[in-house]
Amino acid sequence: MPIPLDADGQPVTRRLSQTRNTTRDANELCGLARGVLADGAVNQAEAEFLLQWLQEHPESLATWPFNVLFVRLEEMLADNHLDEEEQGELLGLLLDYTGGGSTQGGATASRQSSALPLCSPAPDVVFEDHHFVLTGKFITGSRQECEMELQALGATPQKNVTQATNYLVIGNLGSKDWAQSSYGRKIQRAVELRERGQPLHIISEQHWAVWLNR
Repeated sequence: MPIPLDADGQPVTRRLSQTRNTTRDANELCGLARGVLADGAVNQAEAEFLLQWLQEHPESLATWPFNVLFVRLEEMLADNHLDEEEQGELLGLLLDYTGGGSTQGGATASRQSSALPLCSPAPDVVFEDHHFVLTGKFITGSRQECEMELQALGATPQKNVTQATNYLVIGNLGSKDWAQSSYGRKIQRAVELRERGQPLHIISEQHWAVWLNR
């Protein structure tokens, strides 16, 4: 019996296994990052621990955000010294990854999605005959209202990111749990396709809304 293949030509069982492993690793890394952020600072020992953890999870290094964090940690620690500027940058990366929070420890707050892997510069948005995926919580309106707006402009809303997707729109109301939720997996999938050369744009709700009103 032939092994079923997914849209990318990979065995489905292998893809599902990789997805489960990546999700597990995302949950664990998110917990580690929140532990580091608990005192509102990051030191060299913590940075070295995170780098070692990433090195021990090679399967996840091919995906965002693991690959970005791994490369930056390697660069920061190449001279065996995490300086003050690098500490600040790493703190920001971890805050972005965990969905944001207070650098004083304790309270957790939402951050806007502008810290996520949005296309830069932001592209023109063409609605007619294009496919859109919405993820996160929107200021503009409910998911149903936003999808109706897209349809009125000749666009096709999709539930999940595929090779047919032209735009992934990230809601401006960030969630502290986006990194390990379906929200995060949609972003991760879009980044992977974009890195393979797929003409897929990742944009913010704010940018999307500007084009809605043109």
